[in-house]
Amino acid sequence: MATERVTERVVDRDGGRTTYVDGGGSGVGGVIIGIAVLALVAIIAFFVLNANRNDAIRTDAVTSAASSVADSTATAAKSVGDAATTAANSVNPQK
Repeated sequence: MATERVTERVVDRDGGRTTYVDGGGSGVGGVIIGIAVLALVAIIAFFVLNANRNDAIRTDAVTSAASSVADSTATAAKSVGDAATTAANSVNPQK
């Protein structure tokens, strides 16, 4: 059960009466704001972690592609070298 706190102060100045009422809140607004902030932090953390994972996947893909190109280049260079050796041997056969 929620408790309610009301503080009232009455000031009388020159025949005019002024009443100040301070109604203490139950604090539910603060709890709602706290939950909203916590949810916002969780959502931001999810997106940041997801972005990091996507960057890692992209980096792995680029690394794999670069390795494949390097292997293909090495194979092509070896093939060209073998072809050059074969061509040189056919032009000037060794006895």
